[in-house]
Amino acid sequence: MKNMKKLWAALLALAMTFSLAACGGTSDEDAATDDQPTGEEVSGDTAPESDVAYIQDKGTLVVGITYFAPMDYKEEGSDEWIGFDADLAKLFAESLGVSVEFQEITWDYKVEELNSRAIDCVWNGMTLTDDVLAAMGTSNPYCTNYQTLVYPADRAAEFEGLTSLEGLNIAVESGSAGGDAAVALGATTVPVQAQSNALMEVAAGTSDAAVIDVLMAAEMTGEGTSYADLIYSLNLNEAQDLPSEEYGVGFRQGSDLVDAFNTFLAEKTADGTVLEVATTYGLQDAVILE
Repeated sequence: MKNMKKLWAALLALAMTFSLAACGGTSDEDAATDDQPTGEEVSGDTAPESDVAYIQDKGTLVVGITYFAPMDYKEEGSDEWIGFDADLAKLFAESLGVSVEFQEITWDYKVEELNSRAIDCVWNGMTLTDDVLAAMGTSNPYCTNYQTLVYPADRAAEFEGLTSLEGLNIAVESGSAGGDAAVALGATTVPVQAQSNALMEVAAGTSDAAVIDVLMAAEMTGEGTSYADLIYSLNLNEAQDLPSEEYGVGFRQGSDLVDAFNTFLAEKTADGTVLEVATTYGLQDAVILE
């Protein structure tokens, strides 16, 4: 009888042990799972401190662009991106020991594309505005520019000498320096995805004019271009008593790619490569060589 009581006591103790483990215990595996960060946290914790190392590890420099002759564009019938910016981007990637990939982006979301690592830099005739300088790590300037007004040649008399754009529907690239200039001069703006789309708006007659970079206007409008019936005039920076603009390349904030690019730019300026590429695309008077 005593042996039976001892057996029941042992069984009861064993049952209580399993019960406590099931209700309140945590296995080593469970503890490890509970302490494991979410996928987003892992990504943040393990993100490489060096962008240069990150680029070299994946083997590709992804460059965010829009269609913008003479900076980034394709010749008719070709799939290859060329232009002043595109050619230098290829050389920069080569200096890092990686290949280059050009990714068309919506200009208004360039910062988000950069920070999400969908792209590694913004290299597309980007004006170094206060907003850009605050949101990105930026290179030394490499080219000068100003905003200009593009309009139909048969309406030239309506636009020449304007000091205000009030009452006009002006196509602008969303999030661009051209958009800022149009608003400052009183225009009703028609935001589009890229400066090239702004030219389409004017050619189609859906906007009175467009405000774009003069470097694009010189390349893409007038006799011998796809927009032979469009012309440009007016320095809208001067109209606002503003200095000329400067282009730079944008990287993630704190990225060591900024220093890597500035070193590359200085070397390629010193050996004449920058001037040679600029001359190829008619930018020898706009490129900064000092």
